[in-house]
Amino acid sequence: MNLVSPVIVGILYCLVMSLIKEPHRRRFNAVMVGGAGAAYLSGGGFGPWELPFVALMAYVAYRGLESWTFIGIGWLLHTAWDIAHHLKGNPILPFAHDTSQACAICDPVIALWCFRGGPSLIALVRRWFRPSRTQDHAEHHASAPS
Repeated sequence: MNLVSPVIVGILYCLVMSLIKEPHRRRFNAVMVGGAGAAYLSGGGFGPWELPFVALMAYVAYRGLESWTFIGIGWLLHTAWDIAHHLKGNPILPFAHDTSQACAICDPVIALWCFRGGPSLIALVRRWFRPSRTQDHAEHHASAPS
């Protein structure tokens, strides 16, 4: 399995989420992590233990409505659940064996972004490619004849 593509998927997720303005971005991500908590319900790999996990993730998602930290915790909890399902041989998509493993690689990327407060990666990229006014000003004066 390719280990790089799940990292790319995690980064792309964060980039797409950056299109949503705050505070809606945080709330939308709380809903997403809550939904991720129910991802394994139909497969039922751990039988009735799937239900307390869904309840835990619902609680974490609820707290995530007001806290990026809780959203990050939710993604890490989901990572642990992904690993457990992968080791049991009960993937998130039954027809694709490595999907839980890929999810376990992708989710911590999203969690790290959440622990940073879910910043707009688009704004960050724009800052990298646009020199600051002070740099432009300094460069202009350095190249001006004396």
